[in-house]
Amino acid sequence: MEIFHNPPEAEIRELLSRTHVIAVVGLSPKPHRPSHQVASRMQQFGYRIIPVRPAVDSVLNEKAYASLRTVPERIELVDVFRAPQHVDKIVDQCIELRLPAIWLQDGVVNPQAARRARDAGIKVVMNRCVYRDYVNFFGTAPHS
Repeated sequence: MEIFHNPPEAEIRELLSRTHVIAVVGLSPKPHRPSHQVASRMQQFGYRIIPVRPAVDSVLNEKAYASLRTVPERIELVDVFRAPQHVDKIVDQCIELRLPAIWLQDGVVNPQAARRARDAGIKVVMNRCVYRDYVNFFGTAPHS
C-alpha cells in the first residue's frame, strides 16, 4: 500500500487561514449527514460554501453545481465527502481546473489519487476533518 503523508500542521493551518471559498463535493441536503453538518459549521465561521452535488438545486441556501467544472467562480479548496473510489475523477477535475487545494475528509483515503494531485502542484490533506482542524487551530472564532 502506498504511504501518504499530510502536510505539516503549520501548512494545514495556513491553508485554512488563507482560504475563503470551499467547494464541497458530495454535500448532502440532509441536515443529519456529516457533510451537511461540517459545511454548515464552516459557513457559520465565514467561509463561502459552494455545494457540488448533481440532482439538487441548492444546499445551505447556496446554488448547487453538478461538477467542479460547472462552478462559475474561483474555488480555493475542494472538500471531498465521497467514497475513495470516486476521488480519482475529482482529482482529474482539480488538475484540469488548476485548483490549489483538495481536502479528503475523514475516511476518504486514496493515496494514489492524493499523490497524483500533489505531484500536479495541488496542496492535499487526506483523512482529516476540515471542521475539527479549524476548531483545533482557531477555536470557534469567525474566519477573517
